[in-house]
Amino acid sequence: MKAIRTFRVVPRIPPELRGLRGLALNLWWVWNDEARSLFVDLDPELWQRTDHNPILLLDEIEQERLDAAARDPNFLSRLTAVEHQLGEYMRARSTWYGRSNGETTTPSIAYFSAEFGVTECLSIFAGGLGVLAGDHLKSSSDLGLPLVGVGLLYQEGYFHQLLSDSGWQQELYSQHDFARLPLSQVLGNDDEPMHVQVEMPGRPVFANIWHAQVGRISLYLLDTNTPLNQPDDRRITDKLYGGDIDARIKQEIVLGIGGFRALQMLNIEPSVYHMNEGHSAFLGLERVRQLMETHEVSFDAAREAASAGLVFTSHTPVPAGHDYFAPDLINHYFSDCVASLGLSLWDFLALGRQNPHDDNEAFCMTILALKLAAYTNGVSELHGVVTRRMWSGLWPGVPVDEVPIGSVTNGVHLNSWVGHEMGALYDRHLGKEWRSEPADASLWDRIDQVSDAEIWETHERARHRLVDFARSHLQWQRERRGVIRHRFPVADEILRPDALTIGFGRRFASYKRATLLFRDPARLERLLTDPARPVQIIIGGKAHPRDDQGKELIRQIYTLSSQEPFRRHIVFLEDYDIAVASQMVQGADVWLNTPRPPMEASGTSGMKAAANGVLNLSTLDGWWAEAWANASRDLPPIGWPIGRDLPYLTVDLHDQADSEDLYDLLERVVIPTFYRRDEHGLPHDWIAQMRSSIRQLTGTFNTHRMVWQYYQDFYRPAIERFERFTANDLRESQELARWRATVAEHWPEIEIISVEANASGTLHAGQSFDVATRLRPGRLKPEDLSVQLYAGTLDGDRTLDRGHALAMEPLGPATDGVLAYRTRVTAKGTSGEHGLTVRVVPHHPDLVTPFSPGLITWAHDLE
Repeated sequence: MKAIRTFRVVPRIPPELRGLRGLALNLWWVWNDEARSLFVDLDPELWQRTDHNPILLLDEIEQERLDAAARDPNFLSRLTAVEHQLGEYMRARSTWYGRSNGETTTPSIAYFSAEFGVTECLSIFAGGLGVLAGDHLKSSSDLGLPLVGVGLLYQEGYFHQLLSDSGWQQELYSQHDFARLPLSQVLGNDDEPMHVQVEMPGRPVFANIWHAQVGRISLYLLDTNTPLNQPDDRRITDKLYGGDIDARIKQEIVLGIGGFRALQMLNIEPSVYHMNEGHSAFLGLERVRQLMETHEVSFDAAREAASAGLVFTSHTPVPAGHDYFAPDLINHYFSDCVASLGLSLWDFLALGRQNPHDDNEAFCMTILALKLAAYTNGVSELHGVVTRRMWSGLWPGVPVDEVPIGSVTNGVHLNSWVGHEMGALYDRHLGKEWRSEPADASLWDRIDQVSDAEIWETHERARHRLVDFARSHLQWQRERRGVIRHRFPVADEILRPDALTIGFGRRFASYKRATLLFRDPARLERLLTDPARPVQIIIGGKAHPRDDQGKELIRQIYTLSSQEPFRRHIVFLEDYDIAVASQMVQGADVWLNTPRPPMEASGTSGMKAAANGVLNLSTLDGWWAEAWANASRDLPPIGWPIGRDLPYLTVDLHDQADSEDLYDLLERVVIPTFYRRDEHGLPHDWIAQMRSSIRQLTGTFNTHRMVWQYYQDFYRPAIERFERFTANDLRESQELARWRATVAEHWPEIEIISVEANASGTLHAGQSFDVATRLRPGRLKPEDLSVQLYAGTLDGDRTLDRGHALAMEPLGPATDGVLAYRTRVTAKGTSGEHGLTVRVVPHHPDLVTPFSPGLITWAHDLE
């Protein structure tokens, strides 16, 4: 019998519990234990089934449970206390930013990202980039930073992972009901949904605007699934990183241009726009267009003003991580934009090309961002080096170490990632300040006051919890695949709560070398199955849907873990997400990371593990290379580095050497240290390393320090620069644009005539000598130029290596069109072969960097 009418039944929330919905709509509960426990305690099983979604939980919970909670004085008291706590948090007038700059509710910084990993129920992230973006918002909230986030709301989000019986990854997508997520749709003055419009070829495309409250931070998300659009356009925001290159460019138009316009519709006009990866780089062009239109200025003048407030962060040295679009595709989508900017198609394409004269070169979003942003950075010290090398072609003639790309090392939001057990220990001994002021390194020195017994007992509880979680997760995996129970050991027979537990969780890309520990199965078997010193491995991670190499790595590990004697010692946890990652980084003993250097930009999972007292075992790449180099040698080690800095003839030889080093470390150092116990069962040497790791790493590798550094190095100067460049109808921007055009036009006229140094063939350290140079500046003025001595050591082919620049002083006005400069140099540094030369670069007080593409002249062969 078919129903002739349908209706939906939802629980009635008792008046005493109405505050729960307000709490659910502020994602502050994600990093507040007391708030989150309110929802968990209502129905723990339903909390798990709803992917930790409090809105869905309140929609599906049994009425009896709500009524019981409404009669429970303890629950009501907790609810009142949490509501008060949130109110105090939102009203706080003593945040870090407020103390330094005065409180404000007007965002001056917009943070754009294609993904945000704030919580697992809001599935709009794929991995580290999104989780980093989520942590950026959380720390910005805690610090009181006037920031707003902008991203896309994907109808299907990122995929759920299911492994076949053979271990091959399959992708499952589910439709999100946005009304049942901790979001609210943005409405206009007429109480109808607000829509932002972008132009696609031959038609407009509209996007809904959704709002997520992340503590004090607003996050606005766009989705194109509205009846105002054609069917194909409604699917633009279906999948994160799904579809073909045409789908990708449409998503990035919606994100960059649509996101910029959405903020304007909401009367939010930030001074600074931070592009987290190149996906949102089109916003820079939209900002230029808007400034041209508002102030009636040229493209070049508007570009100066727009660039002044643009920050760009690159996250990957992997070529596939950078978006490239064919010239025809750019012409198809941007022909109208090209005209509105007053550019030719050639000029427009040049903005995204390393070599503008190569008509076949694709348009790169990273290059567009690098050319537009005044401030750019990689995400670790090593990644800064790699990124400068990777994109040095944009600044021909500039030494790689001077390419204008800096670094801000990533961090993690400690309140989100430190487990309950370790968090309670920190509360007792460090005080609650570790939650609000985690970048205060002196706080972490207090870990020395905690006894070995308490640290170890706390960590063992976390490991027990991880083993319980892994067993139940494994059982869930089997049930969802319909696996016959007798084919595998029962869950209780898998893993031991007292065994050394290695955690490995990350995206399965080939350069991360997930199978490095599995290259020698016989040696691995001996390592895992030693009855006196057992070892177990818990693994999680997804491969990109189109990355068959990554999927093959998963299949190999899954196949091995299904065989005797490994099936009780190796567990692969499917559908790796924030919830799974949290359990792993909190309960493992060792966090394993094996990228092939220098392919790991930063990596943050190891930071999360370290904050929980888990020791890192990693190749010297990303953040770990920095952490290891800066660790005190007067304290116990903070973990262990894998591999040696040696040249290898092939990738396979490198992998084999690192694999053998990993086995050696485990057999000779890691496992013996873990199992070396006193009469009370305490591994004092291991605990000393845990203590050293917490003390040296946690105060640095957190997003409070990271956000503070972004503000000091980029946001604050960018705010000041943008406000100055947009004042008086962009007067300074117009002047700087005219100056750049003049300098570029006449730069080829510069000629260095001579370089003279009164230095003999051999110098002693500390000996000084004079260097003089003469040059013709052409039609450029002396104040337009910076003349510099460039000196350093020589490499094998007598090329300057690791050089440094020193300004040379002018020796009066030009004589017969020739300028003379001199400086005094002191021989210092390392002994050996040194050399020098002279260069000329542009000089203007408003330049962020003296290096402009093509504008550098070196002295060559003047003898």
